[in-house]
Amino acid sequence: MFQTIILIQTIFSTAYINNLLSTYGYFGLFGMMALEGASLPIPSEVIVPIAGYLAAKGIFNFYIAAIAILAGNMLGVVIDYVIGYVIGKDVVYKHLHLFHIKKESIDAFDEWFNRNGGFAVFVSRMIPVLRGIISFPAGFARMPFKKFFIYSLVGSAIWDILLMLFGYYLLSSNNLYIAMSAVAFLALILYVIYRIAVKKTRK
Repeated sequence: MFQTIILIQTIFSTAYINNLLSTYGYFGLFGMMALEGASLPIPSEVIVPIAGYLAAKGIFNFYIAAIAILAGNMLGVVIDYVIGYVIGKDVVYKHLHLFHIKKESIDAFDEWFNRNGGFAVFVSRMIPVLRGIISFPAGFARMPFKKFFIYSLVGSAIWDILLMLFGYYLLSSNNLYIAMSAVAFLALILYVIYRIAVKKTRK
């Protein structure tokens, strides 16, 4: 699955997303984050830092952009939760290809959720690639919506603000070396977090 995400991230190049956000503004930001929150392979790791960069350049208002990002993200998260809650595991498993998710990934997160509950939801919102998957197990288990929403909101807010600050302060640097080093460092950190998370959930 990670290879699929890398491919999508390549397609959604920095220049393309930059152009998209510059054209459609906050609505484009909200829409892309809603798709990302609904487990579609849209990279928040690319979108949110660019939003921070555009805020630093005065194209976006930092706070309005942050609200659009979080609101879109939560819409997508709730959609997946409702799908899991209402439709159930059997039907969702038959259509995982629509989300580019493997059954093994859902099984691992389902088991991890059963062991950790709300903590699993909170932590998962800060794990690259896997952050959308946890909504399904929470829905399957019929976790109380208020609890699910609060854990998701807090975890997503932390993740989104950190990525926005990264874009705001580092990507906007006029020093090309600093900007490129920051991107490389972020990519490395995200990959390490992803690998550790996968290992933990499959134990």
